Amino acid sequence: MNHRPYRVLLTCISPLSQVKYIIVTGGVLSGLGKGVTASSTGLLLQCAGYKVTAVKIDPYLNVDAGTMNPYEHGEVFVMTDGAEVDLDLGNYERFLKCNLTSDHNITTGKVFKKVIEKERRGDYLGQTVQIIPHIVREIVDGIKSAAKNAKADVCVIELGGTVGDIESMPFMEAARLLGREEGRDNVMFIHTTLVPVVGSVGEQKTKPTQHSVKELQGLGIRPDVIVGRSDKKLDEDIASKIAFFADIPREAVISAPDAKTIYEVPLIFLEQKLPELIEKRLGLKTKKPDVKEWKDFVNRITNGGEEVEVAIIGKYTALKDSYISHEETLRYTGAVLGCKVKIRWIEAPDLEDSGSTDSLKGVDGVIVPGGFGKRGSEGKIMAARWARENEIPYLGVCFGFQLATVEFARNVLGLKGANSSELDSDGKHSVVDILPEQEGVKDMGATMRLGDHEVKVEPGIAKELYGSNVIFERHRHRYEINPNYIEQIESKGMKYTGRDSSGRRMEILELEGHPYFVASQFHPEFKSRPDAPSPLHLGLVKAALAHKKSG
Repeated sequence: MNHRPYRVLLTCISPLSQVKYIIVTGGVLSGLGKGVTASSTGLLLQCAGYKVTAVKIDPYLNVDAGTMNPYEHGEVFVMTDGAEVDLDLGNYERFLKCNLTSDHNITTGKVFKKVIEKERRGDYLGQTVQIIPHIVREIVDGIKSAAKNAKADVCVIELGGTVGDIESMPFMEAARLLGREEGRDNVMFIHTTLVPVVGSVGEQKTKPTQHSVKELQGLGIRPDVIVGRSDKKLDEDIASKIAFFADIPREAVISAPDAKTIYEVPLIFLEQKLPELIEKRLGLKTKKPDVKEWKDFVNRITNGGEEVEVAIIGKYTALKDSYISHEETLRYTGAVLGCKVKIRWIEAPDLEDSGSTDSLKGVDGVIVPGGFGKRGSEGKIMAARWARENEIPYLGVCFGFQLATVEFARNVLGLKGANSSELDSDGKHSVVDILPEQEGVKDMGATMRLGDHEVKVEPGIAKELYGSNVIFERHRHRYEINPNYIEQIESKGMKYTGRDSSGRRMEILELEGHPYFVASQFHPEFKSRPDAPSPLHLGLVKAALAHKKSG
């Protein structure tokens, strides 16, 4: 299907002599959409010609998101430089079509770690190290450094957590200090807050907003714009009431009702003239955002044609944010191909416990995403076998790549008990084994093979999809295909068409004679963009459409 990819304008305006900062805060409760608000704001400014970067502040003591439970925190997003970060950074990269770095994710743990390291080196010359000024100073310097290194005109900062949380206090003080140092003309605040409907009358209530704004003002921060989250558009009298007690113009109260898709939010903000508010407040040159291509993209994802169903086999499907990059990639793929991709969420442990693949019947494609651990692994192996034997399009990613190899070794090569040494350390046939450099590694945080690595692609489906002999993709793993079994596996028709620069490490597999059985050690979903979805997901959905048409 012919389509026009959305483009952002980056050359319309000369670089600003002074970086402008927009800080997005949240009140009442988490999950209000601060990340979407920040991403949408950044997109609109980018479409107006400004160079935009983004920073996510997470007020937890973890150094990064790498060791966090997906049930609690959702997907661990991996950046090009190997940083393991909050999933909101994925939103920023997808909305802004950029590659961010570890500098763009600031956590309490990271800040405290840096300050303590400086104290141990004697950098503070014997001073008593305190939250104020040392911790706050480190936060402010981190924000400025990220903006400077990105050579940004505008830096949008999402301050995680909720106003009033004890964990957020140093960051709130840092935000206030940044405003004082950079000047009012260069720093503005957007505050997201809940406007609930209580009772059968259906009246929107402003008390939660009043309390969070009062809390923010008590910290020395005056919000310039308030984004009111609600299930429907804010009533005019409610918006006026919010503007009155917040002491801001009525037009600075932005209504953010529930939308069909998060990609509609920039258009909702544009309709309420948020870019004009920002430009006026920060003294920016007025330029109407060119969102023609973005509108086209939104129309395509909301008005898809033929439906095709793809199963995602995971063990964290109760929290779908655990696989958000796959979900968004399938949405982008549908937009490109002119179809609608429906996801059937299947818990791998359920497959394993039932011993049946009946829940897979009727799907047009299967994805086994990244993961780890024994729980649900046999269920994922069952899904790979079902897809292979029934010629159902299959995409395995990371763990799904490794387990596809395990399944093939067991059921085609006849290697009884074949497994990954991660799952069975005493197995006779460890066709998947620990990376040599990972042996003896005990620390869990930031110790895996992470980030962008070169992959050399040989002739096959993947090469056709990528259109290149060499690609760079993001990784997150400790185990690899055991090189001792490669020759035996390939002799039976499973070919490794992608390898690392040394040729030793397997990166892509393809199954001869199958319409689409492809898997990768890397995570192609992390580089997906609205106008450029992952080639491997694109291939999967194309094959799924063909499978559906064939009956």
